[in-house]
Amino acid sequence: MTVDDARAHVLEQARARGIAAELVAETGRELTARAHARRIEHLTQAVRGGVGVRVIVDGRVGYGYTEELTADALDWMLREAVENAGLQQEAGGFLPAGTATPRAEMVGDSLTASLETKLQTALGFEGTLREDKRVKQVLIAAYGEREWDVAVASTEGAEGSYRRGVAGLMASIVMQDGTSLKQGWDDTWATDVRQLDPGRTALEFTERTGRLLGARRLATGRYRAYFEPKAFAALLGAFTPMWSGKAVAEKKSPLAGRLGEAIASGLVTIVDDPTLPDGLASRPVDSEGTPANRTVLVDGGVLRSYLTNSETAAQLGLPNTGHAWRGYRGTLGVAPSNLFLAPGQGIALQEGVIITDLSGLHAGTNAITGEFSIQALGLWVEGGAVAYPVEDFAVAGTFLTLLQQITAVGDRLQWEYGMRVAYGMPMVEVRELSFAGA
Repeated sequence: MTVDDARAHVLEQARARGIAAELVAETGRELTARAHARRIEHLTQAVRGGVGVRVIVDGRVGYGYTEELTADALDWMLREAVENAGLQQEAGGFLPAGTATPRAEMVGDSLTASLETKLQTALGFEGTLREDKRVKQVLIAAYGEREWDVAVASTEGAEGSYRRGVAGLMASIVMQDGTSLKQGWDDTWATDVRQLDPGRTALEFTERTGRLLGARRLATGRYRAYFEPKAFAALLGAFTPMWSGKAVAEKKSPLAGRLGEAIASGLVTIVDDPTLPDGLASRPVDSEGTPANRTVLVDGGVLRSYLTNSETAAQLGLPNTGHAWRGYRGTLGVAPSNLFLAPGQGIALQEGVIITDLSGLHAGTNAITGEFSIQALGLWVEGGAVAYPVEDFAVAGTFLTLLQQITAVGDRLQWEYGMRVAYGMPMVEVRELSFAGA
């Protein structure tokens, strides 16, 4: 049975039983080629997928899923979802009225290079990494592909599907200069394998890690801070749940009740745009089949919107921004797609610290309070230029205060990717930040 057949079967059975049902079908494909000692050490190719259903029975919500596309398995899934709904106490659930959205094919021939070409990409990447004499170990040097095909349909008229894929290079290396050792991790992703340049990327990766060798301990103090795009992308990613409509409705976000207020510097505009033509995480619909729309979250420092699905939009009395998210095995939530901080006029370096790397974000950030205390690495700036690398320090504060302290924004976006979400960031200058060091 095909995915289209499964969709038709489940919706037909649901309508026959008078049940409102919504189906999410996913097929994911992964390829990873890891090179070591100038040979392919590990090659994995995997395809996995299934279908998941959300049902509404007397206002109660239930879920079920299966990875077997047979009539018996699909009927079991529907029964399971109905039974799960009967176990719930809360009522008031609903499925939004939907429309049909044309299928979006966003892969085409962008990932169709031969397997041999992809293996040679991994080998060439590793070989260039090893050309730097300071590289003592190449722990990971890999080429990877991630592709997903998603279809959404409901008894309420929603219908949409799309296929998106990305290709990337990933590396973890250990570099040494004298007694100084540094381990670095880096990755880069594109929507077309032909956009990858393994030689240049390897040189950029070794430069990023190598510049931190010979680092000095940073004295505790308050300094001007410059977040490199990768570091600020990681920080914004940790605090993106602050914009979740669910968190706002539950008063678990410092942004609750603040629409229309200035929450950041006037230089800050934050946008989520799933419609970007070449976006790493673009999509035509969300997981409820709601058509994708560009959403301005912060405009010139003013909070303009949250990320909502039909449920959280109804709870907050706000428009549905089309950011519903669930995998076929999961429950309804929200998630961004291509989230970016709009570029500015550029940055002129003054004395301060360029923050290049952050670690411990999971333990060191709290999206409910907005507080953070994170280990970091960086570069000390004097006279408008990098003077030397610094280490053994942490940065601390609250994210909203940091946004208010932004005094300049770089003029070029750099995109980071992970878990089907992309973050586009320029360099960001912060007037003053607390550094806990030696």
